[in-house]
Amino acid sequence: MQYLLMIYANESEFAAMAPAALTAMSNEYGDFTKAIVQAGQFKAGDRLKPTATATTVRIRDGKTLTTDGPFAETREQLGGYYLVDAKNLDEAIAIAARIPGARHGSIEVRPIWPLM
Repeated sequence: MQYLLMIYANESEFAAMAPAALTAMSNEYGDFTKAIVQAGQFKAGDRLKPTATATTVRIRDGKTLTTDGPFAETREQLGGYYLVDAKNLDEAIAIAARIPGARHGSIEVRPIWPLM
């Protein structure tokens, strides 16, 4: 079964990190990604640009409305994701717990509902 592991963190705290800490975290993400690729669990994953680059789209009364930024103001922002294959929710949670960002933010684990 496929699970989406959404990585949430506070963008301002992340931006304030020392360069050495950023490099160390980047290396940890590289190691984690290699491990799930080698285990055959990796399907997709990417880091997202900051919320300041986001656009929210809504259709109201047949008209397309756009606003800058995310829909809601929150303490943590979606910063990236992994799409993984896991046998069950327990295995998906175990994978999510290994994501470096889990120590600073949170990881939402959600099963994929296939369209077909």
